[in-house]
Amino acid sequence: QLRIREFGGRSVQPDNSLTVSCVVTGSIAEIRTMNWYRQAPGNERELVATLTDDGVTSYSDAVKGRFSLSRDNMSSELMYLYLRMYSLRPEDTAIYYCNIAGVTGGDYWGQGTQVTVSS
Repeated sequence: QLRIREFGGRSVQPDNSLTVSCVVTGSIAEIRTMNWYRQAPGNERELVATLTDDGVTSYSDAVKGRFSLSRDNMSSELMYLYLRMYSLRPEDTAIYYCNIAGVTGGDYWGQGTQVTVSS
């Protein structure tokens, strides 16, 4: 069983940078794939970035070259997942969700953190 909480979302002006973070507690060995999704008002939830357990990252076309996903394993029961966002645009405004797919089939979500890009 994993527990997830996101934090770090806030309002920023266009072209600025922001990092949102996700703290994961529980059995870190359960983790197979780590993802960040986002959902803007009126839109479906979309996959933004993925990091596999063997270190392979991938990004949606909308954020490729501007966003960077990384992890920091603190212990066997604690991990941080970071989404570093650069050159932010108004269309990046959304609620950002951390998602973990487990080795045994679990699908874990946080409550989301709001990012607003506006001048």
